[in-house]
Formats: sequence, C-alpha cells, structure tokens
Amino acid sequence: MVPLVAVVSGPRAQLFACLLRLGTQQVGPLQLHTGASHAARNHYEVLVLGGGSGGITMAARMKRKVGAENVAIVEPSERHFYQPIWTLVGAGAKQLSSSGRPTASVIPSGVEWIKARVTELNPDKNCIHTDDDEKIKGLPEGFAHPKIGSNYSVKTVEKTWKALQDFKEGNAIFTFPNTPVKCAGAPQKIMYLSEAYFRKTGKRSKANIIFNTSLGAIFGVKKYADALQEIIQERNLTVNYKKNLIEVRADKQEAVFENLDKPGETQVISYEMLHVTPPMSPPDVLKTSPVADAAGWVDVDKETLQHRRYPNVFGIGDCTNLPTSKTAAAVAAQSGILDRTISVIMKNQTPTKKYDGYTSCPLVTGYNRVILAEFDYKAEPLETFPFDQSKERLSMYLMKADLMPFLYWNMMLRGYWGGPAFLRKLFHLGMS
Repeated sequence: MVPLVAVVSGPRAQLFACLLRLGTQQVGPLQLHTGASHAARNHYEVLVLGGGSGGITMAARMKRKVGAENVAIVEPSERHFYQPIWTLVGAGAKQLSSSGRPTASVIPSGVEWIKARVTELNPDKNCIHTDDDEKIKGLPEGFAHPKIGSNYSVKTVEKTWKALQDFKEGNAIFTFPNTPVKCAGAPQKIMYLSEAYFRKTGKRSKANIIFNTSLGAIFGVKKYADALQEIIQERNLTVNYKKNLIEVRADKQEAVFENLDKPGETQVISYEMLHVTPPMSPPDVLKTSPVADAAGWVDVDKETLQHRRYPNVFGIGDCTNLPTSKTAAAVAAQSGILDRTISVIMKNQTPTKKYDGYTSCPLVTGYNRVILAEFDYKAEPLETFPFDQSKERLSMYLMKADLMPFLYWNMMLRGYWGGPAFLRKLFHLGMS
C-alpha cells in the first residue's frame, strides 16, 4: 500500500488541525492514552489527528476502506460540537445543549480514540508526537464582564444571548477580524438576529447597531452582497469597513478599533453590547511543521486536495489554504473529493475528480428567514435549488435550523454526505 497522509480540520475556533495518515507509520511516544481501557498501539494504517468535522467524516470513510481496527483518532476533547448552530444559540433560538454530543458517540464504531493532543508533525519521518492548549488586548479575560459575548466558543456563546437580553440602550457592536475565520457570514448573522430581537422586544429605537469589519465588502459574492446591502439599508444598520478590533476595555465597556486604511489611527467606541469574532489562525503545531505554507496553512492543490510538496499528504477543511470559505458545507464537499482522491492513489492511479471550491453560508437574517449563499472558487453562485436563493426564505431557515443538524450528525459524520452536488444535478435535469 502506498503510504498516505491527510490533514483535516479540527473542532476549535482557532482552526486546530488534524492529520490523517494511511500506511504504516510510527505514532510515538509510547505513553499515548486512549478512550478505551487498553493502551494505544504504535502503528495504524489510518491515524486522524483531531476529532473535528473533517476528522470524524474522513475517519468514517477510511474505516470502510481499511477496516475499523486499522483506524485511530487523536482528540483531547470530551465533547464534539456542531458549531454552525451557535449562531442561533447566541440569539436564543436554540439551546446550547442541542449543539454537542460526547466525542465517544461520534467516533465511528470500532475506531480507537486516543485522548491526547498533537505536539509535533514530522512528515519526512512519517511520525507524529503527542502529549497526554488572544490576539485582542483585553481578551479573553474581558468575557468575565457582562455585555460581551462571542458565538465562536462554547464558553462564550451563551454570554451573547445574555448580553442581548440585558441590552437597554446604546451601541450594539459586531466585529469581523483581520484574519480568515470559520464561516465568514456568522459575524453578521448575529447582527441581523439581534436587530430582529430588539424589534420584537420594543428596544429597536434605543439600539444603534454597528458592524465593524476589517473587510472591504459585506460579502464576497456580489449577488448575495447586493441582497444584504438592501437589508442593511432597510433596517438602518451601520456598516464600517476596514475597521479591526484591537482592544476591549470591558470594565469601561469600550472597544478600540484600528483603521486599516490608516495604520495606527484608532477609534474608541462605547458599547452596551459587544459581539466579538476572534482572530483565528492555524495552531502552532501546524504553523511550525513542514506541511504548512508561509502563512501556516496546510499547502494543498486546490483541485485534488493533495499536498504541493509531499505527495503522500492531503488536506481538508479549516486548516488548509484552500481559497474558499471555511464552513462545514465546504468540508462535506471536500470529503467526497478527498475520498475519491485517496482511493485512486491507493491504486497507483492519477486523481481525476476535482474540487470546485463549493461552500455554503446560510445567511440568517431573522428568526425565520435565511438567504442561502452557495458559491465556488470564482465567487460565482453555485446554487442547489431551482429558485433565487438571494431572497430571504422561511424554508431555508428551517433547513438551517433543523435539517442541516440532522444531516451533520446522521450522515456527514458517518461518511455518507458529500455535499448537495447530486441534488443540484437532479434539479437541473428536471428543469431541462
């Protein structure tokens, strides 16, 4: 068997990485601990580092190729979370308890769980090492104060809902950092939901809603950006571009922003509510490894997901440098491609199936409305349904709130959901 490696996304907002390795290799050191009662072996055909969406999904797919007894997952966390639902948790529309399950319950049956943290990746020696953990001044300690939250952490998402409920009068500020983030639409989704909540509770006239983003546009795909701009104007929302949050003075309820067009120029804004989207990056263990590019992301070919320098390394999900939005929907689509890629390479053949950059962002614009953005590498719409998805729809909200979690837990993590490409073909065939 040709020895293979794949790097896949991890479960944390910091974009932790996972490593999937096929072929005999050394795991070391010997003192690895597992979720089972016996010690972990030193060699596996498939070793998955990290139990995130990509890791669990690919472990399920690889189990069917090499057998469960030849697969192991290295993951320190006791619980696995479906993070896309945290947008609704932060707005009080879903309970936090609905977003998580014990890690043991999502690991494919028969696959060994090694409860440890990766400390070193060495693809030159086919070896990894383990142990048995803010870039904004004033954080994370600022989260101990009221009026501030973040939907990007299980520890702070309920603080968003509390800040929303406790809002009385003043500025409600929502931020977008100067780094890649998980689901680039999420920072503004909570803004729309908060505005809807203020209207519902009679507080809208007392709320000055501000979205300060480090980006230069509200969304990267023009079709959806135009629709969002209409909503922003209709609901009297203030959007400031090229503004990056650099400090939170939680004791004074002040947020400090830098003008990215004029480095060094700052602005202090008081807040009654602050939702922070934290800066994100690959973990240090990945940034310092040979598989990373200059920015610290796993350096892969954007069509085959194969590493550019190591032919036995592959990438999937948040930790890669794939030029598409980092979402669970992207991981689903990538998993199907990576499955095919690994299969043909195991047969000493050349991959032909190519990833087109498909990703999806259900833009929640209210408690019963969603704009379903789907697009590719070219930032061109790649829509599934035979209607205009740039329109707010109740059906798309129900899909986001109820259908997608079902697909995630029952199909994607079991290796049976590779994205909606087949539905898109089905609908388009029906229309031809």
